[in-house]
Amino acid sequence: MDNLKNSNINQKFCKIKYQEIYRKIIHLSSLWIPVLIYFAPRSLSLLVFAVLLIGDITIEYGSFRQHGQIRKYFNTIFGKILRRKERNRIRFVPSGSIYVLASAFICSLLFIKPIAVIAMTVMLISDSLAALVGSTIGQHKIYKQKSLEGTIAFFISAIIVNMLFEPIYHFTYTNVIACATATVLELFEDKLELDDNLATPLCIGIILTLTT
Repeated sequence: MDNLKNSNINQKFCKIKYQEIYRKIIHLSSLWIPVLIYFAPRSLSLLVFAVLLIGDITIEYGSFRQHGQIRKYFNTIFGKILRRKERNRIRFVPSGSIYVLASAFICSLLFIKPIAVIAMTVMLISDSLAALVGSTIGQHKIYKQKSLEGTIAFFISAIIVNMLFEPIYHFTYTNVIACATATVLELFEDKLELDDNLATPLCIGIILTLTT
């Protein structure tokens, strides 16, 4: 009986791990966003992000309100990557994609191009690596389900991303401060009233902008 119970627990854990890995791969596919921010005129970037954001909100809210075809379409496309709170909701809870698109729009609007690009790239890469490292090799839990390994992966990858953008934005100690602050925010994301897909790029963008 115990063996069966342990087997079920392991299967459930593997399913959750696979879902998280799948979600972060999809997350990384959004790296087209900083590319568009940098190479396209700001007006075009804002238009694209606004249209996609409105469309995403419309589809998700339509799914929440049980509109047949919209719900079927939404579950077919996004069903595998939704968290439990996003699937079993009694009130409308935006998915991560809405916050990513909102971040893209706000960063494009508020920050200069190099800062907006860095902020979005860190959010997409570092958040994904933290989850992937934490779910695969994370052994030392430091806060709830967050591991030391995942947290280190976030910080180091954020620093590397900032350094790689040296040709368009000079790397200084303020970049390190921005990365460290973003790492802390990601670690304690459950304490925030703001989704980390929005909090992380805004944190980096604001710090870099204030110290420019």
